[in-house]
Amino acid sequence: MIGTASLLALAACGGSGSDNPNDPIETLGEGGNAGAGKNPDLQGPLAVPDDAAAGGTATVLTLQVPATFDPTRAYYTDSTEILNLVTRALTQYAYNPENGEMELVPDMATDLGQPNKDNTEWTFTLKDGLKYEDGTDVKAEDVAYAVSRSFAIEELPDGPTYQLQFFLDGDTYKGPYKDKSPYKGVVVDGNKITIKMSRPFPEMDYYASFPVFTGIPKAKDTGPEYGNHPLATGPYMFEDYKPGTSLTLVKNPNWDPATDPGRIQSVDKWEFQFNQDTAKLENTILSDTGNGQTTLSYDNITPPTYKKITQQAPDRLVTGTSPCTYMWYLDMTKITDLKVRQAIGYAYPYVDVWKAQGEIVGLTRVAGTNILPPGTAGREEYDVLGIKGENTDPDKARQLLEEANAVGYEVKFFYQTDDPLSVAAKDQLVKGLEAGGFTATPIASTTDKIREARTDYNAPVNVRSSGWCSDWPTGGSWFPAQWDGSLVGLEGMPNLANFDEQEADDMQKSILDGSADEAAAGWNDLDKLIEEKYYPAVNTGYAGTAIIRGSKIGGMYNDNVRGMPTFQTMYITE
Repeated sequence: MIGTASLLALAACGGSGSDNPNDPIETLGEGGNAGAGKNPDLQGPLAVPDDAAAGGTATVLTLQVPATFDPTRAYYTDSTEILNLVTRALTQYAYNPENGEMELVPDMATDLGQPNKDNTEWTFTLKDGLKYEDGTDVKAEDVAYAVSRSFAIEELPDGPTYQLQFFLDGDTYKGPYKDKSPYKGVVVDGNKITIKMSRPFPEMDYYASFPVFTGIPKAKDTGPEYGNHPLATGPYMFEDYKPGTSLTLVKNPNWDPATDPGRIQSVDKWEFQFNQDTAKLENTILSDTGNGQTTLSYDNITPPTYKKITQQAPDRLVTGTSPCTYMWYLDMTKITDLKVRQAIGYAYPYVDVWKAQGEIVGLTRVAGTNILPPGTAGREEYDVLGIKGENTDPDKARQLLEEANAVGYEVKFFYQTDDPLSVAAKDQLVKGLEAGGFTATPIASTTDKIREARTDYNAPVNVRSSGWCSDWPTGGSWFPAQWDGSLVGLEGMPNLANFDEQEADDMQKSILDGSADEAAAGWNDLDKLIEEKYYPAVNTGYAGTAIIRGSKIGGMYNDNVRGMPTFQTMYITE
């Protein structure tokens, strides 16, 4: 899943959480169980802590600008975490205070779903008492419609695409706007929804936690405008939304806590303010005066603020892992020479860029080698360039460019003119690339435009800076979603490197069609094949979490599936 990081948006993933600022590097390196734990029997309600005050307003300040709040399109980690307050899915991740991990538990469904013997059908039964914000009942037909809506990738781009590869007729059905006949892959029987697959999908219970699997009444679907006010099934609902600027949530009076084991409804109001200045928002929270006491951010803090908070108030710092991999995706349709692609990997100034963009090296950014992050099942570390993910080698870069007769090759990439950290990182990239024999051409964008620009096939770049996080803790949530040749050309550009190699597609198909027990090792082999033989992406490090809160924000932990704070458990303390 695409997630949010300190500078650019990524996808969601997991790892072990920690609140100990004195041991961040060890915690991050372990990777945790990446959200693999399950508790199919967990029931609501989730108790509101004894130290919670009645009501109050929680303020969230962030540099980020969420791409969308349409449940069908939501795939970035910030969109999905915020939507988790508003829309419920069939399953959900809930924070387990006993081990600091997120665990898969039921949400609108009574359990985690019931598969048939070969995992080609999954049946979910809706709980009683589920209602929308307007008091009407959530029906199985609404979930079925939401599933069919997820195929409308032309009208509703950028969302998850597993349904195209795993669901019945996923390669031919185009969604309810174009195809007026009912989608045959979902069958409704009373309060039961059965989803049919075109191939075995043993990880459907994880996928069912995405906002895609909420309820959307067909009569209330406003198409591309639906994200401006999605119909709430969770504890909060939209009061006011100004895209790119702010979002205000208030209590949903028709949410029943008895049906929900993962969320509480304590604060009266959530105030999200987007596109905020990093220094100002950090100072507001550090000051811990006035509204600063009830304010938090989901942005990773800068090193100076990290030093201050660990000295002054370490209890207001939340650290942990986020199994996400940052990458410079090298457009294979434009950078066609392997030696040139590898030369970019040698020239990339890893540590200099991390420091320039405000990362805490070893905590919020850790040197990476594999595509798959630590904590992923079956992962075995390899080092394709032999630089340990951080040791820049401009001489080797120049050597490869000379061998390819490509000295001076132009590398074109986006940066954000309205973010000083992005500008500083851009300057380091230019220096590093030029030292390695390249011509560097930064292309100006802005914080509110860069996500869309990056997924434009016609954008004037040949490198795209983004990343990916585990949708669930196996390679099955990485390669089908981003490294499949069939994704090239799709609206929203899920395959950012335009990677299309039959050998890799065949290996992927073999893994998907094979034994689930052998899949973990298979994904690791595919990981190595992609990077060792083709090198379509520079691994620019693994993500970690270091976020801060005001002293009156309670219940804030690290969601190690998204690398975000646990909004669903937060409250204002007395």
